Amino acid sequence: MLLWCQKSRFYPQFITFVRGVSRSGDGYLQLTLPLVYCLIYPDDGWQFMSLILIAFSIERPLYLILKNTLKRRRPPQVLAHFTSIVAPADQFSFPSGHTMAAFLLAGIALAYLGVVALPLYLWAFAVGCSRVILGVHFPSDILAGACLGTGLALGISQLM
Repeated sequence: MLLWCQKSRFYPQFITFVRGVSRSGDGYLQLTLPLVYCLIYPDDGWQFMSLILIAFSIERPLYLILKNTLKRRRPPQVLAHFTSIVAPADQFSFPSGHTMAAFLLAGIALAYLGVVALPLYLWAFAVGCSRVILGVHFPSDILAGACLGTGLALGISQLM
């Protein structure tokens, strides 16, 4: 499918879109969403913000420990004649930190805000797919990140 997309005349626009989706998982939304919620609902927002802060204070160290312990090489380092479209921020691939953080945010938002947060799962899925399309992750990296982020969200949401 990716080879077909590369041959399409819409490939440049597609890659621009995919880069944007990937960038949306860089962490800005994970901070912006709780801040905006705090501004709109000040009485309730700080509890949501504290859950997000607790969640990410567990998620980031776990992600770094797993990534630097498992040391799975990225697709361009493993597959001959394969290059990624973007340069990754770090050396190792497993698990996908973008995906893990996106699914963590989606899970906590769903637990706290209810069904209004369901579109965040579509966004999280798109972030994961974008990382594979850009060539910086294997699909199993994305699956692991989604499972870890969702599992952490379930655990953290029990604190509510």
